Amino acid sequence: MRAVGLKTLKNKLSEYVRLVARGETVLVTDRDRIVAEIVPPRSDRATVLADAQLADAVRNGWLRPPVLPSGAIPSRRPVATLRDLLSELVVDRSDR
Repeated sequence: MRAVGLKTLKNKLSEYVRLVARGETVLVTDRDRIVAEIVPPRSDRATVLADAQLADAVRNGWLRPPVLPSGAIPSRRPVATLRDLLSELVVDRSDR
């Protein structure tokens, strides 16, 4: 475990981030008072930022995962053909 002042941390941030990435904990101090702690990510933490943010949103109740009937994945069939979509688009834009 290491301790570092704010000014030094600001000037050598990459060095301390590398230490944390290797598993070390860094205590951040301001005038000899501990104000923060930089720790390595938990082992169950997702390695991709988007996955970690989604998992955090689910844990906090901001999002709910989709509920699929009987665990089946829905088919990827298109709802309409491209020809139908384009013809509907032409009709929608005809009044302009």
